[in-house]
Amino acid sequence: MINCIILMGRLVADPELRTTTTGKSVCNFRIAVDRSFVRAGEQRQSDFFTVVAWDNTANFVSRYFSKGSMIAVQGQMQMRQYDDNTGAKRTVYEVLAREVSFCGSKAESGTGNAAFAAPAAAAPAFQTAAPGDFEEITDDEDLPF
Repeated sequence: MINCIILMGRLVADPELRTTTTGKSVCNFRIAVDRSFVRAGEQRQSDFFTVVAWDNTANFVSRYFSKGSMIAVQGQMQMRQYDDNTGAKRTVYEVLAREVSFCGSKAESGTGNAAFAAPAAAAPAFQTAAPGDFEEITDDEDLPF
């Protein structure tokens, strides 16, 4: 069975980091993911996803991401049920994050505070090699694969 979800969007609020009674870190956050299809004359629609990260991933998200940050999340969708304060059964769908990644800063898209943007480094210049710069390997015994 396959349960894999990959999302890229912006945090709608600062991540909330908590610690369980056993000392594990857990971080909850929500991201807005724009839909790719836009009808003529309408604004782009977004879907909102609740994401849960544990342990090192939770600490990473709470330390380096804030409201408006672009983030990529890879994980699995899970459903859990609980009883609310009135005793009614509630069902929650959330993404259990396995990996998260940076996707750029708000400054790159022209919004937000540029103070948090990393300075853009110049791309390294690559040179093409001449045919005589390499030599043919004739002995297959020493290859590492």
